[in-house]
Amino acid sequence: MRNYLTEYRHELQRTFTGTSGTPPEWVPRLAEGNDAGYHLPGSAVWAVHGHVATIVAGIRVLLMQALHPGALAGVYEHSGFQKDPLGRLANTVRWIFTVTYGSTEAAETATARVRKIHERVRGTYVDGNGIRREYAANDPELLRWVHVTYADSFITANRIWGRPIPGGADAYVREWAAAGRLMGVDNPPLTEAQVHAELEQWYASGVLRADERLAETVWFIRHPPLSPMLQPGYRILFAAAVASLEPRYREMLGLRAPKFGPIPLPVITAARAVLGMVRFALGSHGPSEQAARHRLQRLGYADT
Repeated sequence: MRNYLTEYRHELQRTFTGTSGTPPEWVPRLAEGNDAGYHLPGSAVWAVHGHVATIVAGIRVLLMQALHPGALAGVYEHSGFQKDPLGRLANTVRWIFTVTYGSTEAAETATARVRKIHERVRGTYVDGNGIRREYAANDPELLRWVHVTYADSFITANRIWGRPIPGGADAYVREWAAAGRLMGVDNPPLTEAQVHAELEQWYASGVLRADERLAETVWFIRHPPLSPMLQPGYRILFAAAVASLEPRYREMLGLRAPKFGPIPLPVITAARAVLGMVRFALGSHGPSEQAARHRLQRLGYADT
C-alpha cells in the first residue's frame, strides 16, 4: 500500500535540496566548526528561516528580484535556471541555511563559493529608462537589490503566515545584514523602515522594467517543473505570494490578486493550510537546525 505522506515528504526534500530520504552531504557538516556562527537559537533569523512561511517568501522574492533588469539578465543569461531550476534552488537553500546555521568558517566558505561563481556573470541590460548599462553579479548595486528584496519578502511572508519574531522585524533585518555584508553589500539596511525606503528609491528611479523577458520569467516561476504531487499546493502558494505583493509590483509583473469575479479568493487562508501540511510532513525542526544544535551543544552553548 502506498505511503502518500512519505512520498510527499520525499518530493519536498528532493525539490528543496536535491536529495530525499537522507539530507544532502553538506547538512551534517553544519555540526562541524569551532564557533557559534552568525546566528543562534532564539535569534530573529532562526525564527524566520525555521518556519515554512519561507516557502512563500522564496516565491515572492524571485518575483521581486526579476523586476530589476540587471538582476534578471544575470539569472536569465548565466544561471541555466530554465534547464535546472531545482538545482539552482537547492544551491540557494544551501547558502541560506549555511549562513543561518553554520559556523563562521562554513558561512564564509559558502559565500566565497557563490561569489566566485558570480565572477563570470557579466553582460549588459536596458533599464526602465531605456539606458543600456553594464552589469556584474558581484556589483554592489545588484547585490543590494537582491538583499533588500530578500529582507522585504521574508518579513512580509513571516508577518502573514509565520510566528512572532524575537525583537520584531527590525531585529531580523539587522541580523540578516550580516549575510548582506558577506556577499559584498555596503552598509545594508538595519531596520524595516530602511528596507521600505530603499524599495521606494528603486521604484522612483525608473530602473525597474517590465518586458518580454520578465513575462517569460514570471511564467516560468508560475509553472516550475515540479512533481505532480506538489503542483496543486504550489499553485496556491504562488497565488498567495502574488497576493502579498504591493499592487504596483503586481502590475509590473503582469499579475493580479486571485479573484472569482469581483470576489477575492481566500488564498491567504488556503496557503496557511498548505504550509501546515508541509510542516507536518517535514517536521518542526529540519536537519540543518538539528546539526547546528549539535555543534552548539558540543561548544557548550546553553539553551540549545
